[in-house]
Amino acid sequence: MLREARLRPEYAHLYPMLEPGAWLSAAITAEKVAAVRLQQLVDTYVLHDRVLIDAHFEFRGGTPRRHLGPSQGAA
Repeated sequence: MLREARLRPEYAHLYPMLEPGAWLSAAITAEKVAAVRLQQLVDTYVLHDRVLIDAHFEFRGGTPRRHLGPSQGAA
């Protein structure tokens, strides 16, 4: 099953490029967020180990990160 992510409404102001509450592909969502952060050169976001921060997003489907090995990725 495809891994999906949903932006929590209380963090919508940090991600104006996303619609809060809508389930989207986690990979595509991560690409959008990373692209905007790189364009803005916001180092505090670029340096996180994940583009989609757990506190800001809900996830469903796919393989949760805690079940992946160190060489495997998760959105």
